[in-house]
Amino acid sequence: MRWLALAAGAVLVTVAFLAGGRVADTREGLIYEVIALFAGLAGVILVLYGWVVSAARAHPGAPSVPVKPAPPLVRVRPANDLLIGAGGLAVVAILVIGAGLSAGILWALMGLVLLLPMIIGCAYLCVRFFRAQERDWKLDLRDLTRRR
Repeated sequence: MRWLALAAGAVLVTVAFLAGGRVADTREGLIYEVIALFAGLAGVILVLYGWVVSAARAHPGAPSVPVKPAPPLVRVRPANDLLIGAGGLAVVAILVIGAGLSAGILWALMGLVLLLPMIIGCAYLCVRFFRAQERDWKLDLRDLTRRR
């Protein structure tokens, strides 16, 4: 499966380069542009799948001796998670509302879609803080600025 994905990805990237050479300001040129973009996207995805995902599964670690599972650690969630998550959600709200008021609802929707990974990450931090068994309500700003 790995070699098939690599070969198909290489063929699609080649098709993308060939179609990219025929792009022009005509209807036919626009069709070639769409073909180039989609073939390039699919080709790169398949090449990465062939190199990374299949290779990771192909080399499992040495068989290990069964180990008795350790009791789960209770991790204390700091208020920094809540601060960063809520601050990020506030920034998203300001950006989307600003785009909606100045450019219209369609630009606000596009901004919302583009900011979706940030929304998910910030919401995850907030939910992780509130679902934790133990919370530390003290803000430690040194923790936020410390280089690791």
